[in-house]
Amino acid sequence: MIDLLYFAWVRERIGLPRERLETGAATVAELVEELRAREERYELAFADLSSLRVALDQELAEFDAPLAGVREVAFFPPMTGG
Repeated sequence: MIDLLYFAWVRERIGLPRERLETGAATVAELVEELRAREERYELAFADLSSLRVALDQELAEFDAPLAGVREVAFFPPMTGG
């Protein structure tokens, strides 16, 4: 089981702040494809991966990163600061 966390407009589009999911996905990209196939709200949230960032167990990662041993996946828009 993997905990999925959604932040900012990703959470708004999906309608959930978090959920638990059992997945056979080997990478983040495969997980995203699995989610997109679930419902339209996921398709909308993950339509443009260039506008998303991902963290695995609170460490920034790429979408081709493996999920083996990962307990938490967080999706969020790019951050800006000042």
